[in-house]
Amino acid sequence: MEPRISIVTLGVADLQRSSAFYEALGWQPAAKQFEGIRFFRCGCMALALYPGDKLAEDAGLPATAYAPEQTFSGVTLAHNTRSREAVDDVLAEAKSAGAEVVKPAAEAFWGGYSGYFRDLDGHLWEVAWNPHAPLDENGTPQLPD
Repeated sequence: MEPRISIVTLGVADLQRSSAFYEALGWQPAAKQFEGIRFFRCGCMALALYPGDKLAEDAGLPATAYAPEQTFSGVTLAHNTRSREAVDDVLAEAKSAGAEVVKPAAEAFWGGYSGYFRDLDGHLWEVAWNPHAPLDENGTPQLPD
């Protein structure tokens, strides 16, 4: 298996509402869309939004396995910024679009600066500036050797 993530699919309760949320954050939907799913380009991968009950069924689980009321799934998504100040800007933008800021930005134990927001479907996003893994011109974190 090549070390790559191609698409992150988020189970959502209301496809239109969730799509509008990500568009309010400035995410551009893919030019071609398909019925019942929404794709967004993000660098070398894509973000997909799909009804949570149907996502569970597609994975071979009962539709009832989708539990949007769950407070933490054990997974976070991360958006790294190019500057410390941009962390606060992104968190404010997310809040303005309807997200809940669950942890305001603060100095992190690992030497960076980060905070967290929960999107409309409860997915947890970390917004971070990491001086140890700066972003290249394409937005790819440059991990230390």
